[in-house]
Amino acid sequence: MLVQTENVRGVITMNEEYETKYFCNSAEEWKAEGVEQLRLSTVDLTGVPSLENLHRGVEFALSHREKGSSVYVHCKAGRRRSATLAAAYIIRIHCWSPEEACQMLASVRPHVIIRSSQLEMLRRYHQQVCGGDSI
Repeated sequence: MLVQTENVRGVITMNEEYETKYFCNSAEEWKAEGVEQLRLSTVDLTGVPSLENLHRGVEFALSHREKGSSVYVHCKAGRRRSATLAAAYIIRIHCWSPEEACQMLASVRPHVIIRSSQLEMLRRYHQQVCGGDSI
């Protein structure tokens, strides 16, 4: 399990609650494994993580990074919602443009799909955390 092999001590769940009812660990199950869960519910297919949730998710991941532990970010397919948050994390760490962050993600996870609405939210996030023009 990733908890042991990757030292996962945090999990960010981007799914809507109904998606996790039968197929994902509950907060109690994660806690029993020593893992803190952050739920950032985002609508599947058409949803875009809010700017507030991007900040919350990235800060959660950074707090675990400071402790030397890993964070697992997931949605249903790992293509859009969790990829958007992962791109925000890359932007925060490196101050890369949203396009650069998405290209890096696609290089290691080719099935990632970042739509224009998600890219626009990443541009807003970039502006807030890095300043300057992200285009």
